[in-house]
Amino acid sequence: MKAFTDSAGRAWEVTVNVGAVRRVRDILGVDLVDVAGGDLLDRLADDPVLLVDVLYILVKPQADAKGASDEDFGRAMVGGVLDEAASALMKELLGFFPSAQRARALGKMARKLEAQQAALAEAEAALAAIPATQTADVRPGNSSGNSPASAEPTPSG
Repeated sequence: MKAFTDSAGRAWEVTVNVGAVRRVRDILGVDLVDVAGGDLLDRLADDPVLLVDVLYILVKPQADAKGASDEDFGRAMVGGVLDEAASALMKELLGFFPSAQRARALGKMARKLEAQQAALAEAEAALAAIPATQTADVRPGNSSGNSPASAEPTPSG
């Protein structure tokens, strides 16, 4: 089992087995087996709420023992914690599958990661290419924006 710590300092152990897969399927209607051949990997990567919901169902017995509701859990899932938790989930999912499905899932995960890294690098390059002189001057009192110089109506015609 893989572990992560949320922003409230609580440690969680993610375990993926047949019982956990069934629990996620029954409660959320999400089939964790789709990570190997379906679109689940994309959905989890693109929707942090879905990711947190899946994680909560996987750690629900621990959450119940700690008195943490789904809202408590969700409030503590931000930033780097999401990365750590997603990594724990993906590693557990890989360990769950038999070798043939594991290879397919690993390949899909690697392609998704490469695409995300390429998109991030492209966005960083685009931001770096913007000259400092083109950035907006947003200091208080700066009147160089697009707002009208006066609130008085202007005569027409």
